[in-house]
Amino acid sequence: MTRIGNSSLDVLPLALGGNVFGWTADRDASFAILDAFHAGGGDFVDTADSYSAWVPGNSGGDSERIIGEWLASRRPEGVVIATKVSQHPEFKGLSAKNVRAAAEASLERLGVETLDLYYAHFDDASVSLDETVAAFGDLVTDGLVRYIAVSNYSAARIRDWVGLAQAAGSDLPVAIQPHYNLVHRDAEQEIVPVAEEFGLSLIPYYALASGFLTGKYRSIDAAGHSSPRAGGASKYATSQGLEIIDALEGIGRSHDASITATALAWLRQQRAVVAPIASASRVDQVADLLQGARIELTGDELGELNRVSQWSPAAV
Repeated sequence: MTRIGNSSLDVLPLALGGNVFGWTADRDASFAILDAFHAGGGDFVDTADSYSAWVPGNSGGDSERIIGEWLASRRPEGVVIATKVSQHPEFKGLSAKNVRAAAEASLERLGVETLDLYYAHFDDASVSLDETVAAFGDLVTDGLVRYIAVSNYSAARIRDWVGLAQAAGSDLPVAIQPHYNLVHRDAEQEIVPVAEEFGLSLIPYYALASGFLTGKYRSIDAAGHSSPRAGGASKYATSQGLEIIDALEGIGRSHDASITATALAWLRQQRAVVAPIASASRVDQVADLLQGARIELTGDELGELNRVSQWSPAAV
């Protein structure tokens, strides 16, 4: 178990991504995935109020509703739920009024009294940061939220948030959710240092690079794959990307581990990282995710993966 920042939240070092619930995983498949994850020791689920508004027929909050139904049906103990605000079609932005209304809507969909971890999903330059920081602090004071976090914020804006919260005597963020994986290491330049400066935990999204780091998109042309995410994965299938997959496969073999599990283990063992986020559209994918939370790569193995991925290009 690992602790998120200076919070009281202790979790298995892997977050199950809820972005697929109501998208590539329907209600029954989502329940099966959640059941398998929890049965395997998983206790940390990440979602957002906007998931999955982009799917025809969905309105946003679809993932939260499925997770809420699962929580009500199973009543699991010790499960930590993280969700986010700013992108729901009915709750855009980070004004104080919107932040509170969105939090109340998420609480209702999830069927819980308090949100364990609540993220500002994307920075909102149209609203004073003072207003947003105060709004999040008020949610903690009023018992709607236990802990605050930020996602997709620059290092400078994270410093500004912390400074404003400190000056106001308000609750500080405990975590940052950046885009970070073996083929997208930009977070190491500024986000990792600011996380270490303030004792914040990293909970990276796209931990498997839209599926590329599972090894199933090894071809330079992934267009033949039917998955909705294949297009996102195919851009990583460069000569360097394929070298990374080969290295993961070789290292994983010595641990009797898959490419997926090995990629997650590398990310989990990076500075300030507490729990990578990875999603599964099928229940048979869950075991590899859980294994990624448990295997330990050696210093030499980490060094080899660092070497082959050193100049990996950022995602476009």
